[in-house]
Amino acid sequence: MPLSASGSYSVYGMIRFLQLLAKILFLMIVALATALISMRFAIHGREVAVPELRGMAPAEAERAVAELGLQLSPGGRFYSATIPAGRIVSQEPEPGTRVRRGWRVQAAESLGPQLIQIPSLFGMSPRAAEIDLRRRGLEPGDAAELPIDGFPPQSVLAQTPAAGAMDVAAPRVGLLYTSTPPEFAYAVPDLTGLPLAEAAGIVNSAGLKPVVTSNTGSADGPGGVPAAPAFGATGPSSHPVFPGGSSRAIVVAQEPSPGSRITRNSSIALQVASSL
Repeated sequence: MPLSASGSYSVYGMIRFLQLLAKILFLMIVALATALISMRFAIHGREVAVPELRGMAPAEAERAVAELGLQLSPGGRFYSATIPAGRIVSQEPEPGTRVRRGWRVQAAESLGPQLIQIPSLFGMSPRAAEIDLRRRGLEPGDAAELPIDGFPPQSVLAQTPAAGAMDVAAPRVGLLYTSTPPEFAYAVPDLTGLPLAEAAGIVNSAGLKPVVTSNTGSADGPGGVPAAPAFGATGPSSHPVFPGGSSRAIVVAQEPSPGSRITRNSSIALQVASSL
């Protein structure tokens, strides 16, 4: 059946719409590709390759990186058997690495071959070791402490590099010092309710000192235990030894309280009462 005039106009309009949509999509793709290319060019256009600095004098190296919009930072001093003293011996990043302008390039300076013998610092104090190192043209390196018995505190126990070492990388000597071991601490157990003999065994086995406050009063407390006097009371009933023949004595209070931390040779005060 032949198309009417209105039907032909409708098909023609649809074709024009699709053509217009295709043009818009093409322009969007072109614009996006142009933006990506421009962005990539802008990023990489600001990148430069790090130059070779090894063997240069520091002033020469600084000029070389400045011409590329880079900055030079000191990277320490190291011994070298091949690079003369005062010249650049190593760098970071490596030559040829692409970096953005303004990047900092670290350059280490050569000290030439090692001519200084590493001394023995064993047993020295930190101050004496530092003076000895600097007098020889060396530097104190990293330091650490180790708690250890049998050595004077704050004395050199070990060093890196070792005494007499050759072919070391840098003029720095790391030191390990002794320190006073921390005093051993105990967590006070709960001794209340225990017979005096059992509590005494626990205290003595830990190397602690018991101080017993006995109570011979006849007034009964809870559970048939005589009421105890005020804790820590002094007088004839307080003594650092256990009452002889008190097999029925029960610990009714203690100081320090259970869970407290105390050190060796501390005292634990025990308040006891005789059971009926």
